[in-house]
Amino acid sequence: MTVSGTAQPGSYLSDFCRMARVEWPANRTLNIVCHGHSVPAGYFKTPDVRTFESYPHLLHLGLKSRFPHAVINVIVTAIGGENSPAGALRFGRDVLSHRPEVITLDYGLNDRRAGLDAALGAWKTMIEEALARDIKIILLTPSPDVTAAMTDPADPINLHAEQIRKLAAEYHLGLADSQEAFGEATSAGRPLDSLMSQENHPNHEGHRLIADRLLRWFP
Repeated sequence: MTVSGTAQPGSYLSDFCRMARVEWPANRTLNIVCHGHSVPAGYFKTPDVRTFESYPHLLHLGLKSRFPHAVINVIVTAIGGENSPAGALRFGRDVLSHRPEVITLDYGLNDRRAGLDAALGAWKTMIEEALARDIKIILLTPSPDVTAAMTDPADPINLHAEQIRKLAAEYHLGLADSQEAFGEATSAGRPLDSLMSQENHPNHEGHRLIADRLLRWFP
């Protein structure tokens, strides 16, 4: 899904992709920070953490395949159980301190506990702090929770997903629509359980769906 007002995958990260093609000795290190909750942190069936099967690592592998001469760090600052108001409080210390070229934000699942208004304020705070430093941002809609009413537009998971889409449009940011990716997979006949490690954490194949959505932004 391309939401009207969101950035365009073919051009939004053109500067990053240009720098990633620069060869030694003229190149420099490029940092991407994945900020959020337990999913980007790599939690599968809690307390099992599978760093190298989670989407930040899969993103890293995909980028290195596309840009073999680039020095790219994918830095994970996610914390299991955290929501966006807590993530916003440590954003400067833990995220901006890495001087990233790109930041991904993934808090939708846990923000159901915080509520729409609190989440909106926290996401806007992080977005505006990053944009003030000319950092590119990709927002992620929530991956599934099998206990949620995924087909009910009034379910909190869908309300938060829609709020995230609107933020991407308002600020002209990248959008990796994880929710849409899982929806397309299940519509094509893949059981949702085959993409999940527990009720609210994707398995390796689920993480691949998310990583594929992110990689669309690095042509």
